[in-house]
Amino acid sequence: MRNLKIIIIFVIIVIFLAIAVLVWGSGNKKNIANSLDNFAKCLASKNITMYSAYYCSHCEDQKNLFGDSFKYVPYVECTDDPQKCVDAAITGTPTWIFPDGARLIGEQSLETLSQKSGCAL
Repeated sequence: MRNLKIIIIFVIIVIFLAIAVLVWGSGNKKNIANSLDNFAKCLASKNITMYSAYYCSHCEDQKNLFGDSFKYVPYVECTDDPQKCVDAAITGTPTWIFPDGARLIGEQSLETLSQKSGCAL
């Protein structure tokens, strides 16, 4: 009988901890999403643009770092608008171009983009 009480208490504690983790995790995901939205919007407000091509795996990985927030990132698809990429002298994708003409070529971490842009993550 005593062992049964211990097992029941243990199960209740495990259930409580599982619920706490689920609740904390979902709140944390919202905070991360909001943070990425704000980061992407900051890049947009500073006219920082990513040039890309749909077939570029590094470009796809770059977009995935932003998740759903990528919709706020200024973006040029070189296969849809090749003249913009020619005019911008894009030689490889992804390429990030900053208003001062500076470039970051290749897949960049969000931390690198944050440091270069001054946009907080």
